[in-house]
Amino acid sequence: MTNPSANNKPDAEQRRYQSGFGNEYASEAVAGALPQGRNNPQRAPFDLYTELLSGTAFTAPRHENRRTWLYRRQPSVVSGRYQPYAQPHWSTGADREIALPPEPLRWHPMPLDGAADVDFVDGMHTIAANGDAESQVGIGSLMYLAGRSMEKRAFVNADGEMLVVPQQGRLVITTELGVLDVKPGEIAVLPRGMVFKVALPDGISRGYVCENYGAHFRLPELGPIGSNGLANARDFQAPVAAFEEDGGAYELVKKFGGRFWKAPTRQSPFNVVAWHGNLAPVKYDTANFMVIGSISFDHPDPSIFTVLTSPSDTPGTANCDFVIFPPRWMVMENTFRPPWFHRNLMSEFMGLVLGEYDAKPGGFKPGGASLHNCMVPHGPDEEAFDKATNTDLKPHKLDNTLAFMFESRYRFIPTNFALQSPALDIDYADCWAGLKDQFKP
Repeated sequence: MTNPSANNKPDAEQRRYQSGFGNEYASEAVAGALPQGRNNPQRAPFDLYTELLSGTAFTAPRHENRRTWLYRRQPSVVSGRYQPYAQPHWSTGADREIALPPEPLRWHPMPLDGAADVDFVDGMHTIAANGDAESQVGIGSLMYLAGRSMEKRAFVNADGEMLVVPQQGRLVITTELGVLDVKPGEIAVLPRGMVFKVALPDGISRGYVCENYGAHFRLPELGPIGSNGLANARDFQAPVAAFEEDGGAYELVKKFGGRFWKAPTRQSPFNVVAWHGNLAPVKYDTANFMVIGSISFDHPDPSIFTVLTSPSDTPGTANCDFVIFPPRWMVMENTFRPPWFHRNLMSEFMGLVLGEYDAKPGGFKPGGASLHNCMVPHGPDEEAFDKATNTDLKPHKLDNTLAFMFESRYRFIPTNFALQSPALDIDYADCWAGLKDQFKP
């Protein structure tokens, strides 16, 4: 096992990972540091401290239970007293005081002005949210606009797990369990309650985050698809154990009940020498997604593009589905190939990582976002409609593109930051204005 200290950190090409999603991992940075035959020996190897991180209730069903045993140089309880910390742009849950008309919304790419001076935590902005973290339902849809690496600062989110979608700039995410190197086109899932910090090796960076207050993300059921397809468990990568030998003092920022707090620590929180369990941060390359679509006619429901799902108490109606639209072949005959016009029970927050989205080829740009809430009509714009209804339907590959959705059963409410942002496209509805009555009886 490796032990990348501050002076011996492998780069992205050399970094090692474990394979799988939600399985039982085991890793040690020093041989013999992982206890054998029991979780909590009277005296752990090398006089390490034993600590359990529980991601679910102790009595959760076995197939849903998530927990990891950590063997660390000092336990997490060793820290200073917490003081309030200001992060005014990262709000939690829906603000019911905002009156939101039932209209589609879109934002141009969020400007990076001032991003050079803030890190991943301070650069976080809630765009829209629903639900309530205290009730453990709903999600927040956020964007980070940052240009400074977190050096002696770490962050822990007690309100929800975080699904990170980089759009510009690579992220090096150091967690208690090891390091993830995540580039645009990949995603990372960081469990609730796990300490991490983010370095920005490419400088100013932008991306999207789903803060999931509800049930943890899992792979969706495949049903008639069978035992293979969509996102395969083997393509998810978890880190190997790594610790900072001379981490020194840190500032620990914690999100707790929608508020932010900070506390000093005399030691690095990244001091876990060994660990085992099934609650772990993971990354996933969306290029490995096995796209399934129609090879005859009609445009299937977007649920066939689901990577991860957070279920609600209603079967089949998700707290959040994470859906991607990656490169794929379009071969359907006598079919309108882009997404159809529709009104949906589910609410859709969409972002674009690269390229163009086939239903909005002109107005939707990488780094932008759109919001189509419950029963708000939406669909392809005039340009996409005209092209799709008049083109010669040959097999065609949509390439060099990656869009995604955070889809939720709960209505999103944008924040004042988002509604007052200069990036808000106040003319968005005009993209459908040219769709005339073409009825020819």
